Amino acid sequence: MMRLPLFEFRAPRTLDEAARILGGEGPTTMPIAGGTDLLPNMKRRQQVPRTLMSLRRVEELRQIRFGEPGSRLGACVTLTDIAEDPRFRNGLTALAQAAAQVATPQIRNMATLGGNLCLDTRCNYYDQSYEWRKAINFCLKKDGVTCWVAPGSRKCVAVSSTDTAPALMALGARVRLVSRSGEREVLLSDLYNNDGIHYMTRRPDEILADVVLDSLHGWRSTYWKLRRRGAFDFPVLSVAAAVRFEANGAVEDARIVIGSAASRPLVAAGASRALVGRSLSENAIDEAATLAARVAKPLDNTDFDMTWRKKVTAEFVASALRELRGDDMRAHRLSLAQYPSEGLYF
Repeated sequence: MMRLPLFEFRAPRTLDEAARILGGEGPTTMPIAGGTDLLPNMKRRQQVPRTLMSLRRVEELRQIRFGEPGSRLGACVTLTDIAEDPRFRNGLTALAQAAAQVATPQIRNMATLGGNLCLDTRCNYYDQSYEWRKAINFCLKKDGVTCWVAPGSRKCVAVSSTDTAPALMALGARVRLVSRSGEREVLLSDLYNNDGIHYMTRRPDEILADVVLDSLHGWRSTYWKLRRRGAFDFPVLSVAAAVRFEANGAVEDARIVIGSAASRPLVAAGASRALVGRSLSENAIDEAATLAARVAKPLDNTDFDMTWRKKVTAEFVASALRELRGDDMRAHRLSLAQYPSEGLYF
């Protein structure tokens, strides 16, 4: 049995108090909300904070505020809250779908939006017990000097496995970061680095407090996820797409984001631009899907063959765009969950 290391515990009741604690105690203190990622990492000695600071009693972080010109989602809103709330439909459908596909109902009841956005990067050589990692002389991400996926690389290539980040990036989300010295808002796409170790631009003294969304009137969005089993597993590929149509049916604006293909979610800007001013015809969809697949460069650090994962990226993008066009893709979605084998997806 893997046991947690010893740690001290703080439980502030306000965001200001939490910011003071985090700013005053330094990088040995880590915030925790649901703990569904951090606590297993601590058991594996991947993360060993001296102090855990719970955010569950900070009421401000558990609020959802819809309105004009936009909405705010507290970082401690659970994934179940998002998946089951009927307000997360229409423009926010991608976020509801992403939240609903994370892990299991029990984990979604605990896991939070902010926690999923800050999810640690993953790798076959990293997500193992301490003893297993010690036996291979550790890896670059923790305690070692070599990336066993790409031994010649000076940079860790552990993969981003968050579900909600690609969905929210496609929706143009921003995040509010709060510290003892003040607060700032950044685009969610700017929160991430393509580096498996330093994968976030959030400073150690900052708390991710809110997700901020501008008005999504007229937008449609969707989220597609590839994993071996139809439930529980982390994504090995994800596609989030959002489209706003003109009155004549042409695409006014579009955003396509590829997840779980690098150490950060990847914005397929060229594919999105290729759709603007056009209807979602098969030719337009195929062109955008091909362009989107070019940004995906998966490595051999998760489930499935990496070349096959890249190949099906275009298929997933095309499926997402057909759904946004109005096609009934429910049976196709179900087939992906029922037949989790490389040879049966397409």
